[in-house]
This record gives sequence, structure tokens and C-alpha cells, in this order.
Amino acid sequence: MISKHLLALGILGITGQLAFPVMAQDNLPRLMPDDLFRRNIGTQGQLDTPFEPHHIIDNIYYVGTQSLASFLITTDAGHILVNSCFERNVPTIRNSVEQLGFDFNDIEIIIGSHEHGDHMQGDALAKEISGAEVIVMAEQVPGLAHMRPGDKPHPIDQVIIDGDQVILGNESLTAHLTPGHSDGCTSWELTVSEGGRDYKVVIICSVGVNPNYQLWNNPERPGIVEQYEYSYAKLRGISADIPLGSHPTMYRLEEKFALIGGETNPFIDPEGYLYEIDINEQAMRLRLEEQRIAAESE
Repeated sequence: MISKHLLALGILGITGQLAFPVMAQDNLPRLMPDDLFRRNIGTQGQLDTPFEPHHIIDNIYYVGTQSLASFLITTDAGHILVNSCFERNVPTIRNSVEQLGFDFNDIEIIIGSHEHGDHMQGDALAKEISGAEVIVMAEQVPGLAHMRPGDKPHPIDQVIIDGDQVILGNESLTAHLTPGHSDGCTSWELTVSEGGRDYKVVIICSVGVNPNYQLWNNPERPGIVEQYEYSYAKLRGISADIPLGSHPTMYRLEEKFALIGGETNPFIDPEGYLYEIDINEQAMRLRLEEQRIAAESE
């Protein structure tokens, strides 16, 4: 018998079969959401230990920790910080910015990937130090309202919507709402140049399913599966040349860092961009099917 829940979600094909594959594809390792979560978060020490600050391409620099990504985008009118991470990480980010020869006080704009503490909790302190403007996606606002380290209210200077551009000096970043991991998950797109060529960079918001997420019949987020589906399709449509991410393992930072200085820039990796989307989509579908089977066996 066809489950009424499948019909309600509209995920049955015309043959009565699931309209998405639930088994691992031949060219992908069979990783579950828990595997990818552990890959991204790492150990407690990796959350706080700085990764060597470095130049990625053109005006983009890495200033984050071993497992929490933070990027400095420099312009002729000041700088943009992407992800302040936990509040306790802000001094580390500041040190990394200064090691690269930049002044933290020259940061004019702070943006983030999504409204989880490990990516945007430090906004208040980073703003206090730099005086920067904090710009957030509209869907991030409810979650940020509860993010109050030391009972400090989360600063919000400007609210944008999907497709808006954040412009500073000679740089423009496009905000893409890519929900699922959170309602306000935002991926950032910009164009850079190297060797006389332009490259499209996408700082991917987390597109994974946390271990505690309910995908099947979630009463609080009934559209969570559709959010993930929308985001995977949207990110594929952007076709990035250089994938970055809210966690460095999302774009294999450690492996690529070791190759800096070679004949080609190791961060140019369009195949890696698609792989990250594919591996997370597969994990989402595996977890959804796992939860469906468990619910229907009760």
C-alpha cells in the first residue's frame, strides 16, 4: 500500500516509486548525516585552534579555525568579514587578520552563513571591535534574536532578502538563500580574477543534516525536505569554480592548503563543488528513508 505520508509530501513518481534515489550512488561513498557532521565539526580543539591564515585567491583570505571557516574579503573601501564564528573565536580571527597584514578595524561589513552560534555568535564582539555594519538575511533574524552571548543583543544594521547584493567599494557579493540546514542559511557568490581569468566563488552555507534533525513528518518544519531540495538545485545552478564553505572540510582546505604554490591554484575545484552538494543530498535522502521506515514500522 502506498503511504499517505508519501502522497502528502508529493515525492512519489508516476510509477508509484520514490521519486528520489535512496541508495548510495556508485560514485559516492555511503556517508550518513552523522558522518558529515563529525567531518565538519571535528574535535573541540579544532573548533578553537587557528588554521594558518592564508591567501585563497584575488582578494579572499582565510582567517578561521581548523573547523570553523571565516573569510576576509578585502576591498578599496575597507573589508568584509564572512562568519564571526563563536564569540570566543573573535580574538583568533582578529589575530589572523593582523597576521595577514590587515587591520581588523578596517572591516566595514560583517555577514554570516547562518543563524547558528558557531558561525554568527561573534557578530556583537566583532562589531564592537571594528565598528562594522552587520548585514543579515531576513530569514536569519528570528534565530539571531536568541543569540545573546553575555546577554548582549545581536546587532542587526541591515536586513536583506534572497538575491540582494552586498556592495563595498569595488566588491559585490550576491546573497543566495539556501535553506534546510537552517531557515536563513545563506550562500554567498562573488567573482574573482587570477591570471587574466574570472572565477565564480561560492561560500556554501552548510547543506548537511544535523544528527538530531527530523526530516520525516516534522511538525515544526513541515517543509524542511523541500527546503533542502530547493537549495541543492539552486547551488548546482550557480556552477561555482571555487567552492568555499562554512566549515573548511566542506572544500577540503587542509588538502588544498598543502598544494598552495603549485602550478595551479588548488582552490579552483568545480568538481569538488558538485561533490559536496551530491554527498550531502545523498545523506539527506538516506536519513529521510531511514526515518520513513522507522515511522511506518511503529
